[in-house]
Amino acid sequence: MHRVAVLALDGVIPFELSVPAKIFGAALSPDGGSLYEVLTCTLDGQPVTTSDDYSIAVAHDAGILATADTVVLAPSVWMPGVTGPSSLPAGLAQALSSLRPGARLVSICLASYVLAAAGLLDDRPATTHWRHAPDHARLFPRVRMDADVLFVDDGDVLTSAGASAGIDLCLHLVRADHGSQVANQVARRCIVPPWRDGGQAQYVERPVPEPLTAGTAPTRAWALERLHEPLQLADLAGHARMSRRTFTRRFRLEVGLSPGQWLTGQRVALARHLLESTDLTVDQIAARAGFGTAASLRQHLNAALGISPHTYRRTFRTA
Repeated sequence: MHRVAVLALDGVIPFELSVPAKIFGAALSPDGGSLYEVLTCTLDGQPVTTSDDYSIAVAHDAGILATADTVVLAPSVWMPGVTGPSSLPAGLAQALSSLRPGARLVSICLASYVLAAAGLLDDRPATTHWRHAPDHARLFPRVRMDADVLFVDDGDVLTSAGASAGIDLCLHLVRADHGSQVANQVARRCIVPPWRDGGQAQYVERPVPEPLTAGTAPTRAWALERLHEPLQLADLAGHARMSRRTFTRRFRLEVGLSPGQWLTGQRVALARHLLESTDLTVDQIAARAGFGTAASLRQHLNAALGISPHTYRRTFRTA
């Protein structure tokens, strides 16, 4: 069984600490068995304070990091004050260096400061909460900081933006490990969106739509039932009973993407699911996902993931 070790330090933020156990713990095999073992630890196995008015007791110390397949570092409120290796808590750098070869290292939100200070993000792409990204980039210039995405997957090291982006990253890992069907089931159990692409923009100080006005959610639900159709912006705006300009503006406020970007992302997600879970031909999948032709599907899948439909299917079938 895949072991996930979650490291909590003093001042840990409870919500983000709970995300890995919630998401990975909800991933089940067809017979109902757990696909992940999630263990929470502190450096010395003792309770740690949280950012709220209580402490958290754990059953493990950092020794379990060396046994984990995936290590998740939860954020603490003091982490933006980290400026280099000397400002890390005693024993933390050694604990992070104990990971076995091939293990994945994941930071949620502000925990990217710790990975950067330990030199684990040098010359790598990474992200963090948008509010702290300029400071992060100043302190750690060797990190290729991208403040405009939800998460970054750089193979064995992954970073996410704030709070809910940690959910997106954990779901991304479940999907990578076990496919879209399991990830979708996890999302449904946890009542969260099943897929938000890591390249989607963080929601940075966008105004909230005015109350008592129509939103785009009903139109998005309508479109998801018609991905096989050649939907255009005029069709979406017409369903929402808005002008194209008003619909596009409101859609961006609510989703963070243009209608076209969102529609393409949903079609890619559907195509990935069909490649993983059916024996349909690439042409049939292209038609069902609304790409029209296999060539168009190949182009969009390659743009999103850098691989062809056949390679994607072979990867998941092999897994």
